[in-house]
Amino acid sequence: MSRYKSFLRQRYRAIFGYTGLVCLISGLALLSPLIALIAYPEEVSLAWAFLIPGIILCAVGFLLWRSLAPKKATSLTLQEGAVIVVLSWLVAILVGTVPLMTVQGLNFTQAMFESTSGWTTTGLSVVDVTKASRLILLYRSTIELFGGAGLAIITLSAIAGPSGSGLASAEGRTEQLVPNVRRSAKLVLVIYLGYIVVGTIALDLAGMSFFDAINHSFAAVSTGGFSTRPESIGYWDNTAVEVVTNILMIVGAFNFVTSYMLLTGKFKSVMRNGEIRLQFLLYVLCSVVLFFGVVLPLYPNLGKAIRVSIFETITALSTTGFSTVGYTDWNGLGWLILILLMLIGGGSGSTAGGIKQIRVYILYRALMWEIRRMLMPSGTVNEAYIWQGEQRQFMQNDQVKQISIFVFLYLMIFGIGSAIIAAHGYTLQESLFEYASAMGTVGLSVGVTAADAAPGLLWAETVGMFLGRLEFFTVFVGVVRLLRDTRPILA
Repeated sequence: MSRYKSFLRQRYRAIFGYTGLVCLISGLALLSPLIALIAYPEEVSLAWAFLIPGIILCAVGFLLWRSLAPKKATSLTLQEGAVIVVLSWLVAILVGTVPLMTVQGLNFTQAMFESTSGWTTTGLSVVDVTKASRLILLYRSTIELFGGAGLAIITLSAIAGPSGSGLASAEGRTEQLVPNVRRSAKLVLVIYLGYIVVGTIALDLAGMSFFDAINHSFAAVSTGGFSTRPESIGYWDNTAVEVVTNILMIVGAFNFVTSYMLLTGKFKSVMRNGEIRLQFLLYVLCSVVLFFGVVLPLYPNLGKAIRVSIFETITALSTTGFSTVGYTDWNGLGWLILILLMLIGGGSGSTAGGIKQIRVYILYRALMWEIRRMLMPSGTVNEAYIWQGEQRQFMQNDQVKQISIFVFLYLMIFGIGSAIIAAHGYTLQESLFEYASAMGTVGLSVGVTAADAAPGLLWAETVGMFLGRLEFFTVFVGVVRLLRDTRPILA
């Protein structure tokens, strides 16, 4: 027993050491909005609300990292990676509430909701942006930027060794751009930051102020959806702004492997990818259905109707959550399409949330394969496969079973969360829409989420956002492993 206890303590030194590094990076995220003081020096009196928690988190994280992280490269299992991811995300969200409570005046429940919404790139908000300071607005966009890239990916770009695969897998990044995990993480960040720079310049040229452009570029590429305006993208009512935002939302919802292949000219491999084909099929099909079945009767101007149908389809499927119109006057078909798109979500390994398109595509392929198998003569061998990147992957029964369990869990929690919202007096339609948005880390709202919403409702959505961003298995494995190991370590 003493040998096992010693082994556990050694492993948790490494776990807390790497958690410290993630906390250090989270602290830098809290400090980074202070750069805006160069342009807005009149808000310097608010700086302490970011400086104090940011410096403390950086200092604690640095001490943990330097004192506990192993000097030699140490491999981490998926379970250990899950513990690091759960701990670091919880710390980032908790400390992230401080500026929101001290500057914006939110209570703890509201601040936890807003911080979780930012870090998980959801975009649902209880902040009145018309009364928020520039620092708070930039802070909200910044934590979406860091949350979209993934704290584990940012950390992996700073460390070397075999720890990477456990951390990346725990945060849902199982595919790599190149064989080396650290180099792959750096390439992801280069692509991510490249999109943001180009997006900021394009939005500025399209008609936004530079401050609005940088905030909306952060939020679009991270598929976050926080806006500096209560009307979101609809404030500008500008075709150029909507086109640029659509492009940023689409690339944000791409798997980073897909982005890498596009940038390296491997277009054939991209078009062969089943996930990409499904994504564009949904974009086209749902835009057409929304146009004829929902939008055209509401907006007689043909150009406006086309823009709305395309934009709202992309924002829902990419799980970004920007909007150009409200939905209260939409018919049931429009609500149903948006709910389904929010449940499906973006690409695997992207910044987007939801069930993920690759899972939906694999289940579709498994269904088609099963029907074909039942119609074939007995003894016929036929293996189902899909294309991911440049690789043809044969589907295994265990893979299909795991995806089926995940989808079942997702829909079960979606049902429970929707029931909680309905219990607070909202209609079934409103409840399904709002919880699909929260759990899919989307950010679209029909007015249920608000500063005066009941605490129970906000906490239900907060849990949904956290589970939706990190995915259930990571959270469950991380929490169970931590609870299981605590007793023998302390004994």
